[in-house]
Amino acid sequence: MPPPNANDPLHIGHAMFVALEDALIRHHRMLGEATVWIPGTDHAGIETQYVFEKKLKKAGQSRFQFDRETLYKMIWDYVQENSNIAIDQIKKLGASADWSRYKFTLDPDVVKTVLETFKKLSDQKLIYRDNKLINYCTKCGTAFSNLEVIHASQTAPLYYIKYGPLTVATTRPETKFADVALAVHPTDKRYAQYVGQTLEIKDVLGVQNLPVIADEFVDPAFGTGVVKITPFHDLNDFIFWQKHRAELPEPKLVIDHTGRMTAVAGKYVGLKAAIARPQVVTDLTELNLIEKIDTNYQNAISSCYRCGTAIEPLPLPQFYIKVKPLTKRVLTTMDAGEFSVTGAGHDKILRHWLNNLDDWNISRQIVWGIRIPVWYSSKENADISIVFVDKSGQKQVGKLGDLLNTTPLADISAGLQTLSAPITAKYLISQTSPGPDYIQETDTFDTWFSSSQWPFATLQNTKPGDFKNFYPTSVMETGYDILPFWVMRMLMMGLFVTDKVPFSQIYLHGLVRDAKGLKMSKSKGNVVNPLEITAKFGADALRMALAIRSSAGLDKSVGEADFKAMRNLTNKLWNAARFCIGDQISDARSQKDVIESSAKDDEFLKKLTVVHSQITKNFERLQLGLAAETTYNEFWHWYCDEAIESAKTGEISMKAMLKGLIQFLKLFHPFMPFVTEAIWQQLKSQKLVDEPLLINSQW
Repeated sequence: MPPPNANDPLHIGHAMFVALEDALIRHHRMLGEATVWIPGTDHAGIETQYVFEKKLKKAGQSRFQFDRETLYKMIWDYVQENSNIAIDQIKKLGASADWSRYKFTLDPDVVKTVLETFKKLSDQKLIYRDNKLINYCTKCGTAFSNLEVIHASQTAPLYYIKYGPLTVATTRPETKFADVALAVHPTDKRYAQYVGQTLEIKDVLGVQNLPVIADEFVDPAFGTGVVKITPFHDLNDFIFWQKHRAELPEPKLVIDHTGRMTAVAGKYVGLKAAIARPQVVTDLTELNLIEKIDTNYQNAISSCYRCGTAIEPLPLPQFYIKVKPLTKRVLTTMDAGEFSVTGAGHDKILRHWLNNLDDWNISRQIVWGIRIPVWYSSKENADISIVFVDKSGQKQVGKLGDLLNTTPLADISAGLQTLSAPITAKYLISQTSPGPDYIQETDTFDTWFSSSQWPFATLQNTKPGDFKNFYPTSVMETGYDILPFWVMRMLMMGLFVTDKVPFSQIYLHGLVRDAKGLKMSKSKGNVVNPLEITAKFGADALRMALAIRSSAGLDKSVGEADFKAMRNLTNKLWNAARFCIGDQISDARSQKDVIESSAKDDEFLKKLTVVHSQITKNFERLQLGLAAETTYNEFWHWYCDEAIESAKTGEISMKAMLKGLIQFLKLFHPFMPFVTEAIWQQLKSQKLVDEPLLINSQW
């Protein structure tokens, strides 16, 4: 089961995966196969901590008041209080998972597995620590991988700033104080005379001396064709600096990890970057250093997927996974046909990601998650930056070596908030402390790192024999929107740890949209609450409305009319059952036990066999939407509209009609478990069926 956030209520996407996965598991169970559907929930790292921090804010508190252990315990208690929300709601939708095998991503045994994987990656030289430019959210206070950043186009001012004899076009004038060079294209004749020169640039804060360097990364058609190089605040600039670092100074940080201007910005120090920008522009204008401003410039902006804050490219030592050896193995198994992808061309999308994936930044600067098992010797790493809360509750900041002059390491560790080790720091990987002189890394793993191990991390830690009996698994069903986040990474980690692909079939459902085909959002007021629909129309109606006519990889529109139609279907099933059981429909019905066969019985039963065969093939081909639609159409238009009318005149025997009802209950059961099981029990009470439960009956 794609593990939902443990303490969040369900949304319509959860209802979709329940509808489709439960249909599959019930179908295969009825085929008599050994089946298991592992349920679980996710600690959801940054998302849960973000919600908890808003809760603290309402109470007039902040995460910065607490040491990391205290904050972790507070979030743990909060999650435990609400941990049954998702589980209870999934159960109400009829998910026939094996709840005795339920797992949580922070279960100790799962955590142990995740830590062992990290150690194995490190042993095989696939883990490294580097001071790269990262995607940093200054509000959430953590880094994100490239996959987690939202990219959108916006209109923003493009400032043309004079740099001595040259002019630079930039959207970020506030970063200019950390420039290290100017760059032009090697073939741009406009600036050939300046290449190799160092220009003396008049500035708000005085004078900058910047070399002019030719590099092909510059687009001569953008702006003026001159680019300012600010390595710690732009990825392309950082790459440029790495290439030319022998002739350039070390970069400086002009915006810190709280989003404020540093001392490098002189008089602007302490201001939020967004506030400093117009002030810098005003000051540059007064010095006649603004040539013009293009107010209609369209540029791409990156923002945090969680809170929407603009992402700040910032340098920070982080742990990375070398992905090429991992993606190469997945591509090999993909080419060999060891797994298939069902869903409107998403196999090509998967292949694209596998061929173009950047190394995976797995460090997150949050408390809520699995702490990275890295330890630093206090004797060898005196220059580690530390923030901790002392015994009197006061925050202390400084270098580890200095702090140890007044505070024992045990007290620093007990009150530790954050630790920032320089890139040169020496470290050990261990699940437990290597000794009393060591202090542990405060970063946690990216949530996707633990969930990428979900298939084997669950089955290795559920019941004895589960991993042997059920791994590799058969089907992984989830939304196409998390194909690169989750499915691709499960393939990578599954192959790395177990030498086997974790599943042989991948089924990707689309997003659920409103009746007009619009994306659901709170701001539009068109969000469909699955629990409200269940209360109004029943879980069966909700599930069938989501499943019917759905296609793998394509978005699905639903509205109230769809739920009403499927509620009417449940009524139709009840009415057909009453007719077959004999609820005094007509005088002719009293002969049902006498008439063993009628003229059209053979034709009816042949048609029933064809319908059964067709729907079985739909399931085998993972055509779940078509299976639901065919079952609906054949039941409503053939069985009810035609066959029941023929039975009323005696052309089809009630014995045959009962066989038809029993067959349709089985065909509907994967999609509509409640009404079909209830009708089955009515049949059982009148000894019209032998199998005690429909869920375990033979398909």
